[in-house]
Amino acid sequence: MGFEYALVHIKYTIPPAALLTLLYRPLFTKLDAYKIAFLVAIAVLSTIPWDSYLIRNRIWSYPSHVIVGPTLFDIPLEEVFFFVVQTYTTSLLYLILSKPTFQPIYLSAEREAPHGRWRYNRLAGQVFLLGAIAWGWRCIIEGGMGTYTGLILVWAAPFLLLLWSLAYQFILGLPLTNTVVPILLPTLYLWAVDTLALRRGTWVINTGTKYGVHLWDGLEIEEALFFFVTNTLIVCGQLAFDNALAVLHTFPKLFANPPLLPSPKILVLALLTPCSMYDDARLTGLKEAVHRLKQKSRSFYLASATFPGPLRADLLLLYSFCRVADDLVDNASTLEEAKDWIAKLHKFLNNVYSDTTTSPQLHDQVCDQFPLETQSALLQLPAAKISPKPLQDLLLGFEMDLAFSVASPIETADDLRVYAERVAGTVAQMCIQLIFHLYPSSLTAEDQRRIVAAGNTVGVALQYVNIARDIGVDAQIGRVYLPLNWLSEAGLSYDDVLKRPHHVRIESLRKHLLNDAFLLYENAKGAIEHLPVEARGPIRVAVESYMEIGRILRQDGFVVKVGRSTVPKWRRIIVAWRTLLK
Repeated sequence: MGFEYALVHIKYTIPPAALLTLLYRPLFTKLDAYKIAFLVAIAVLSTIPWDSYLIRNRIWSYPSHVIVGPTLFDIPLEEVFFFVVQTYTTSLLYLILSKPTFQPIYLSAEREAPHGRWRYNRLAGQVFLLGAIAWGWRCIIEGGMGTYTGLILVWAAPFLLLLWSLAYQFILGLPLTNTVVPILLPTLYLWAVDTLALRRGTWVINTGTKYGVHLWDGLEIEEALFFFVTNTLIVCGQLAFDNALAVLHTFPKLFANPPLLPSPKILVLALLTPCSMYDDARLTGLKEAVHRLKQKSRSFYLASATFPGPLRADLLLLYSFCRVADDLVDNASTLEEAKDWIAKLHKFLNNVYSDTTTSPQLHDQVCDQFPLETQSALLQLPAAKISPKPLQDLLLGFEMDLAFSVASPIETADDLRVYAERVAGTVAQMCIQLIFHLYPSSLTAEDQRRIVAAGNTVGVALQYVNIARDIGVDAQIGRVYLPLNWLSEAGLSYDDVLKRPHHVRIESLRKHLLNDAFLLYENAKGAIEHLPVEARGPIRVAVESYMEIGRILRQDGFVVKVGRSTVPKWRRIIVAWRTLLK
């Protein structure tokens, strides 16, 4: 009896598991727990018979003085725990690294590639894995030095073959941070741990069943292969799971109202859905939405990663519509053209919410009246989940934008509040409507309306921050959003702001606007805590990420640099993590 193997866990496997748990805890969801538990169960159930066979046939062994004693089918309990902790740790690392990626947009990778390429990739992988199984079987039959390698391949390669056949295009299409990195990092770490354990004799590979080749001094090549293969199995299992979730959550016409914790049967059905059945228009809309959010709002893009999959998709599509509509008006070459775009958008919304307009008619209107690069944003708007009034008010906000000029400025703080409610408060209202649609609440209708109203106030606060940041940018395009009575009290005119947007007296007005923003925010942020729990933390992150811009702007001497992020990425990440911990 001994504690050598137990000490390996205490020193080397439990600490990284605990650290990753601490890092990911604010993001941990029921679905994450379900995925990890599912994979841990498969790992333990599939590894016990194989490991038991190796021990009984003296392929490897554990000296009695290094283990506590109790065994399961001749496997030391420390070894069984290794199956659990490795699967858990590698899974957590995968979840952390893949969280920023909106994976559904990679479902289209196969059809975007040159014709036939993906079929050959699938076939090449299948041939390779079948070859590995055949070679492993031959090694086992021949016995001798290749026995351990053969047993690894015959055990692991069939699982990899299944996962590859089901999810190969998803695996190949995703960024390396979702695939290669979560395999290599734990593999390198476990190679180092295994080297120490083999040198100390914590476990022993018996001679005659191994090649005697070392990857480096102390690390048998078979052990290196084992840890690489097992981590590949874990990550590919996570990828196949996420592939199925992406299909379930992205195509409501194929899978209406999938359960939060889908059964293995539903997951397999999703994986077996042919790519030819995917909704190309929806994938295009999502891909363009992600691109727009990355370009236009880095703070909100980071925050979007914290939202559950289905809600994240709807919010991306909503943002895409609002961004496209705003750009159509802002980028118009003349006032008349801008008004024409607003009129077309009004007509579009009327048709969307009309009982008599058919989908083909709506599609024809969008294709006839809007540029190609904007069409997916309009056609994929999740209009069925939100009421028309916030969208119509948003267009009224655009009309107010057009009216603002030297001849017709924002006169008072009340005028500014109305404008902010229309261009930003409406967006917050729609976000909350999407949340309540996806996650039905036990709150009364009155309470829900109160929360929506508070969301409107938070949206106003965020718009004030946006205006405070962009005083110089707005001045370049001839716009001033500071109330005229504020300017007058500071001894400034509309024209002064256009000519000298960084005047010291304008800085005092910037701080005035930021103070108003934080006052509104503090009064309304409590309503966030009454949102469904699935969205509560992510909404806090989205709001706090933007309010952090305001905090930086309030710092003495801070200078806004056009085209550069106001909040460094590392600071946005820290803000998000701290916010989720609350």
